[in-house]
Amino acid sequence: MSQGVSLVLKYFANLSDEQYNQFSSLFEVYSDWNSKINVISRKDFGHFYERHVLHSLSIAKYIAFVPGTQILDLGTGGGFPGIPLAILFPDVLFHMIDGTGKKIKVVNDVIGHLGLNNAKGQQIRAEELKLNYDFVLSRAVASIDKLYFWSQRLLSDTHFNPLPNGLIALKGGHLNDELKALPKGSYFEKIPLTDYYDEQWFEEKYLLYVQGE
Repeated sequence: MSQGVSLVLKYFANLSDEQYNQFSSLFEVYSDWNSKINVISRKDFGHFYERHVLHSLSIAKYIAFVPGTQILDLGTGGGFPGIPLAILFPDVLFHMIDGTGKKIKVVNDVIGHLGLNNAKGQQIRAEELKLNYDFVLSRAVASIDKLYFWSQRLLSDTHFNPLPNGLIALKGGHLNDELKALPKGSYFEKIPLTDYYDEQWFEEKYLLYVQGE
């Protein structure tokens, strides 16, 4: 067992054989792509499972999406948080978008390699989307107030998850100014990722949930 996958198993022990194999395959597929284009920062790649896979999966510690949930991964980059979550939630649908075509090429290649039938990547801007989703996810793409503004019109009015539909963002650092910029009366929760993980890297990393209007 690789050290990376054992880190995933430390916090997500009930993986099926297929999920275990998919998580195991991630490093090799991304390694190959990273040798061609800079999908993931070179200094971070040695910590791939901690800083990208486990970081993405922190959303699954916060909410267990029910089957049939429609998710938008806004500004997915190389496929995070969408691809790790699509492995963990095979009955949830993930639409991963980014404005950079070469990144979406990587996303769709990884999806193909892993056989993820519940995920797709698309080169498109959020402003161009005409679909609705139950949740919009994002990982360090923009300030939380901007993400909230972009996501509002994309959220469905029908709620069937443990939480009302909304925005879930993974962010680091001091967030008070960003949170103050949200519309007055917005309901949000700020969860330190050290509530979920023991590793030092997760200090000053947070999950933010902002309920839709």
